[in-house]
Amino acid sequence: MKIRTSIAAAGAAVVLAGTGALLLPAVASAHSTTHTLKFTAVQLKSSNFSKTAGGSAEKDVNSAGKIIGYDATNFQFNPATNSASGGVALSTSSGFLYGALKFTGTSSVVHGTITGGTGAFKGATGTITGTQNKAGTQTAVTITYTTP
Repeated sequence: MKIRTSIAAAGAAVVLAGTGALLLPAVASAHSTTHTLKFTAVQLKSSNFSKTAGGSAEKDVNSAGKIIGYDATNFQFNPATNSASGGVALSTSSGFLYGALKFTGTSSVVHGTITGGTGAFKGATGTITGTQNKAGTQTAVTITYTTP
């Protein structure tokens, strides 16, 4: 099911390209700081729990192919509307980043919002965009988030 694969990959849908330094927030200040994370989520395993629910696990690599984190997604599929929604948790050396994902139709693009995090991601808000490859095994992810 293409939508399930897209959801799983997008949920992975959540780390960065470049160096691990991109995960670190700027020195604390009175102003919020915006960060952009770019990475490829490579699907490791996915499973359907029922006809309308599933989950996946991915490793997240930067542009040099270095593992920068892992993510897990959980999603629910609505066959009546050909859409899905779910959650994602990204684990990195800097903490956890959490997000909510939405998928519509058979599009290979997934959109989501950052809902919070721990460590360097504490209080984070922002957006997630993922574009899945044709095979459904990798997703190019861009996360833009702001920390307090």
